[in-house]
Amino acid sequence: MTGVGIAYLPVDAWVRGFLGMGVLFTVGSCFSLAKTIRDEHEDKRLISRIDEAKTTRILRDFEKEVT
Repeated sequence: MTGVGIAYLPVDAWVRGFLGMGVLFTVGSCFSLAKTIRDEHEDKRLISRIDEAKTTRILRDFEKEVT
């Protein structure tokens, strides 16, 4: 809808081009930010799983020593 709005603006072509480039850069930045947030979330989840596995192994080894 933004593209349609820019296309029908009563301004010169260079102004439409400038606004169109602004929209493209904004959309690209949004995708980049979303990917960065997703990657950080996946990284934290992986680290959490590794820590959980280490804790489980330590507890299992401790239980073997106690019995």
